[in-house]
Amino acid sequence: MKFHFVDKEKLNNLFKKENIFFLFLILIIFFLDRLSKDTIINNFNEHVFFVNNYINIDLVWNNGIGFGLLSSVSPIFYNLITLLIVIVILVLIYVFMNSEKIDKLIFSIIIGGAIGNVSDRVIYKAVPDFIDLHYMNFHWFTFNVADIFISIGVIIFITKGLIIK
Repeated sequence: MKFHFVDKEKLNNLFKKENIFFLFLILIIFFLDRLSKDTIINNFNEHVFFVNNYINIDLVWNNGIGFGLLSSVSPIFYNLITLLIVIVILVLIYVFMNSEKIDKLIFSIIIGGAIGNVSDRVIYKAVPDFIDLHYMNFHWFTFNVADIFISIGVIIFITKGLIIK
């Protein structure tokens, strides 16, 4: 009896023709996120850049999850959170493979952003956040392009669930 970690039939289903567009979308989102982060890391590492009265570019390294939650200096805790995020991404990919087209679109948006952030966790041991929205002295949590896609995907998913039953 052979034990396989990867079910070849499921893997073939992932790469079937109807999924190619969505896999391409995941890659586009990942590369847009990567391009934005690389640009900021290479050009705005030392100072805050004023865009307008509501947006600054300010590089902040986030070792927590979304909005800096669960930040920790413990490498064990950090690695456990990273492992949990990878498991969530794998579950999303599984759900993606068994979804209708509209849901595949939604999950593609979320997965593309999530892969962008988890790759930073592995490469940099933190996620570079740099978009600082503010009004006068009130500053929203600093975030990045991957966070925008994840948030858009989750909002669409929740809205779809509330509207379509």
